[in-house]
Amino acid sequence: MTITQQTAQHQVLDPCLLGRPVHRLPAFAAQLKEDLAQAMRLNVNRRYWGSFQVDSVAFARLDGEEIALRWANFSAPAGQIAFSLERKVLLAVLNYRYGRAKSNAAADETAVKVTATEERLAVVLGLQLAGTLAARIESNLPASNPAAAGAAEQAEAGDQGFKPVGGGLPSKGGWVIAVTVSDPDSASPEPLTGRFLFALDKNLMASVLRGLQPERDTARRAARNQAPLGARLQVGLQGRLVSKEMELGNLFDLRIGDVIPISMHRAEVLLDDSRLFTAAVSEHKGKLCLTSFEDVD
Repeated sequence: MTITQQTAQHQVLDPCLLGRPVHRLPAFAAQLKEDLAQAMRLNVNRRYWGSFQVDSVAFARLDGEEIALRWANFSAPAGQIAFSLERKVLLAVLNYRYGRAKSNAAADETAVKVTATEERLAVVLGLQLAGTLAARIESNLPASNPAAAGAAEQAEAGDQGFKPVGGGLPSKGGWVIAVTVSDPDSASPEPLTGRFLFALDKNLMASVLRGLQPERDTARRAARNQAPLGARLQVGLQGRLVSKEMELGNLFDLRIGDVIPISMHRAEVLLDDSRLFTAAVSEHKGKLCLTSFEDVD
């Protein structure tokens, strides 16, 4: 009898991701989902999207299978975004925009000829959605970050922050944001479901991750810019003005009114019963003060 031992499969770590808050990307995806849903509900955009709703937003890595999609590239000072919209969704938006018919999940998109109007609409929708994504990236960046300034100008300009540019397909292994949408008001029994993709370049993806850094990292960097430790560390010191040794019998013989003779010398400065300095005792505005500190040998 032959016994075959199976080796456990271990996850291969990507060295490019070490030390980066990629585990926080779902939080960014949740924020972007709300932003996209709100943007699609605006009056200016409802003429395109109608009853479409955002079902999910997720990050993934490009595996090379996306080459069959049509990509539009948009560029801005903050970085570059490649946008792709599934044609069945694009045709449904086109029909709604011109009041032709409701979306139909059973329709054959290959039977419809590609028109210039369809291609222009894909660019318009890409500019709208890329502007929403850029605004979310900017809002997460620290205000003092230089990249936030460029993204802020871009967000204020809306979709004009990005310009259509030529370019090839997104590189394999890059980051992509997949957004799934659906139209519950479809003419078919089943709602029309599709997705569109954002492929981010290295600059924009770095801005996404920079905006997701834990707050403790930001606090740690701020602490480094504060005063030195010696200027910020506070300790409690005690001043001992005088001490005198007495025999126990003489101490028991003390009565009210008795006077204990002492000699005033330099005071002792202590930290938790440890002598650190000696100091001279002086008077200032009716108060006793310690001055002229000297280290204890």
